[in-house]
Formats: sequence, structure tokens, C-alpha cells
Amino acid sequence: MKKFTAALDTWASRAIAITGVSGTRVLLGFVGLMYYVSQYNERDYLFGPDGALPFEQFRQQVSGVSLYELSPSLAWFQLLFHAGMLASLAVMLGIGGRFGLAVHWILLWSIYQRQPALLDGGDNLAYLVIPFLLLTRCYDRFALPTGFIHRFADRIPGHLRAISVPFHNIGVLLIAAQISLVYIVSGLYKVMGQVWQDGTALFYIMRVDEFELPGWSSLVYGNDWLVYLGTYGTVIFLVYFPLGILVPKLRPWAAAISISFHLSIAVFMGLTGFALTMIACDLVFLSAALDSTLAWGHQLYSRASARKRGSAPQAEAKMADAADTHEAEPAR
Repeated sequence: MKKFTAALDTWASRAIAITGVSGTRVLLGFVGLMYYVSQYNERDYLFGPDGALPFEQFRQQVSGVSLYELSPSLAWFQLLFHAGMLASLAVMLGIGGRFGLAVHWILLWSIYQRQPALLDGGDNLAYLVIPFLLLTRCYDRFALPTGFIHRFADRIPGHLRAISVPFHNIGVLLIAAQISLVYIVSGLYKVMGQVWQDGTALFYIMRVDEFELPGWSSLVYGNDWLVYLGTYGTVIFLVYFPLGILVPKLRPWAAAISISFHLSIAVFMGLTGFALTMIACDLVFLSAALDSTLAWGHQLYSRASARKRGSAPQAEAKMADAADTHEAEPAR
């Protein structure tokens, strides 16, 4: 019991995966910004009150709460759309803290509800993960420094700042549990499908017009071995991914395989938003590797800076010697 209590105290006093969740915040902000920017030229038609989904029809079929249903005004729509774009950019850059992240979540939820025909599945995960991020210290890395935030944090009592550590760790665990649940449910659902059992699912998926990459998809579904390997490999990976992340030595490899898997989905199937959202969650498992990479990069930068500082005096000495030689030549 004492060992368990000591381990719990250690866990509650040391924040875990700070770099990982900070990367998750950056990438989720980028996904939101990408969604706004990609639809910007057609925003009036896709999301406007007189667009493809008229305001009254939208209000009748909306399944959740959306700020876009508060008014049919075109000015209100433009204000919300551009505010959502700025909120996404602020989250990606690390500006605004938890308040900015909460605003981004509300506005992103609202725009997703406004036009559900454009969603690719990543929205469901973003709905769940962003509130978990609010518990974490995801602004400790990859964030632009703001003097106001630092002054505000310095005024918070020490015992209140200490509470943030267990809340942060709980948020990290919730994100890890959520992404693992997504893999397990998806893997078990595929196991029950006939086309996944006989190894032909990839053949049918990649022949769908919406998911086909012209000139490349045919190279995959035209090869029986690639179809079998891709189909069975997907099921095995999804089912056993949660087991891989439980083993510390296998965790970065499982996350790296997952990232490669979703990058292939983004390239071959065009589900970019879904793929990047999944990758953002996978970064939680790569926090230690990210820390090592950043430390290595900082070490290289420090060495390069030291070499520059060391070579500067030598260059100045050579220039001084050359000047002295030039002045002495007429005396000869």
C-alpha cells in the first residue's frame, strides 16, 4: 500500500507528456484553420444563411447547439466565421491559453454543425479531445510568449498551481484512453465484416470515387498481395495498438506506425482532416521522442553558435595580422 501511495504521489507531482499534448494542441489548431481556409472562397454558399443549407432548414435539422442558429443575419455569419478562423490560428500559435482553446472549441463545434455534409469523421474526435486538452498544460511548449499570461500565472498561489499537475495528467490519460477506444472499436467492428475477414476490403474502399487517388490507387487495388496485406494489416494494427502503447519500449513504435497509417489515409483517400486529428492524438505517445529530438536540435544549435563565437576572434586576429603586414610593406 505504501508503494502504491508513493507512486501515486510521484505521478501527481510530475506532469507527463507536456511536449506531446502541446503538439496535439498545435495540430488541432492547424486542422481547424485548414478547414476554414479551404472553404473560405465558398463560405457564403456552404455556410451562409442563404447558401446550400438555408437557415430555416438548418435550424430544423441541427442535432446540437450551434452559434450560427442564433441569427439569420449575414453579418452575424461573417463575424462567427472569421472569429473561428482567428481562434484556430491563436490555438495553433499558442495564444490565448485555455480561454482561447475553449472559444475555438465552441466555434469549431458550431461550424461543424452548420454544414455536416463536409465532415470526414475527425470532427467527432475533436469534439471529445479538445475538452480534455483544457485540463492539460498544452501551452507550455510551442507557444508564443505573452507577458500578460506570465504575469497572471505568477499571481496564482503556489498550492493552486500544484493542482494543475494532477489535472494535466488526468487530461493526458483521457486523451490516451479515447484514442485507444477509437482503435479498439474500429478494429473489432472491422473484424465482424465479411470483406475484412476475406482480405478484400481495401480493394472495394480504394475503388470508391470519393476515396480514389487517380493514377495511384489502381497500383494498390490492382495488386492482390497489397490488398491482402493492407486489409489484414489494418485490422491487426487497430486491434493490437492499445496493447503496444502499454509497453513503454513499444509505445513510440506503435505511435509511429499509427502516424504512417493515417498519412497514407490522407494521401490515398483524401481524408486529411480525419487523418491529422488522429495524428494529433498520437503525439501524446511520442512525447519522450519529441523531447529527445528537441534536445538534440538544441544541442546542435548550441554547438554551431559556439563554433561561430570561437571563429570570430580568430578571424579578427587574422585581419589584424594582415593589416599589420600591409602597413609594414612600404618600410621595406
